[in-house]
Amino acid sequence: MNRYAGRRVLISGAGSGIGQATVHRILAEGGHVVGVDVNEEGLKSTFAKAAADGTAARLTTALLDISDEAAVRAGVAAAVETLGGLDVLVNAAGILRSEHTHKTSLDLFNKIIAVNLTGTFLMIRESLPALLAGDKPVVVNFSSTSATFAHPYMSAYAASKGGIQSMTHAIASEYSKQGLRAVSVAPGSISSDMTSGNGPGLPEDADMSLFMKLAPAIGAGFASPDTVAGVVAMLGSEDGAFITGTEIRIDGGTHF
Repeated sequence: MNRYAGRRVLISGAGSGIGQATVHRILAEGGHVVGVDVNEEGLKSTFAKAAADGTAARLTTALLDISDEAAVRAGVAAAVETLGGLDVLVNAAGILRSEHTHKTSLDLFNKIIAVNLTGTFLMIRESLPALLAGDKPVVVNFSSTSATFAHPYMSAYAASKGGIQSMTHAIASEYSKQGLRAVSVAPGSISSDMTSGNGPGLPEDADMSLFMKLAPAIGAGFASPDTVAGVVAMLGSEDGAFITGTEIRIDGGTHF
């Protein structure tokens, strides 16, 4: 497939997990990509794989903290200049932190909201002028199964992802007559840094029985980030041309 030939794509969270997998999937389909992340080493590994795959000529990476308004303004502008415009924005950057709700500090709550929800908003806001001038523009946001299903110890994270889901619906409506599509993906049971010990950091006294119903119904466990990257690539291409203002759940039947 060469669905992204000539398409210009900005991807956040490009240094690891699903964001990194999405970079490589879209490069493999002929896209020109700017990948941003706060993780410098992660971005180096993303670029190294692209070099090994022979796609590095179409990839630019840059450090960017999406929770920093000034940094996002400058970073998106630089990406648009590098790409010569913008057709697809993929907001894969995010953090997952877990704690008993009654022990969650305001600082922790605000940090999760700042990165996941506010950061996604800032990326969209700064990208919209270029997207609306682009070719068949698409915004793909990252919600989570936690936005609509109970995930214990993750109330702040769930709030941030629920906000993203609602914001996606609003944007899809607001800009529909200008040709923009906006869609969310809601991954669950996907293996990544976010779902490893580096991500949720469950409380030491977490009741693990609460997670028994959060197992995928198909497969032998958590799926790879490539599973989500393929769906994101579809949504940003012409194959997703009739999909907007909704969310696509990718969880192996964890939540029937």
